Amino acid sequence: MSRTVYCEHLHKEAEGLDFQLYPGELGKRIFEHISKEAWGLWQHKQTMLINEKKLNMMDPEHRKIIEKAMVNFLFEGQDVHIEGYTPPSQ
Repeated sequence: MSRTVYCEHLHKEAEGLDFQLYPGELGKRIFEHISKEAWGLWQHKQTMLINEKKLNMMDPEHRKIIEKAMVNFLFEGQDVHIEGYTPPSQ
């Protein structure tokens, strides 16, 4: 059975994640307040960010960059700025 959360990113009730995908307090916050849909949007942005900045997830400094961008995207309503990326026009 799926669970519903009030998604802080989408500002609506939506299907929640099946389990905590990120460690610690931040992971708990994401599990409780971010929907599957919003997490999927973030995963797409994260991949672009890692590729564009050539980030190495084994590097603690690089993980901090990703975590900051994730918090800003999921909870602060800030989009991830990707150099040289132009979103397709609607």
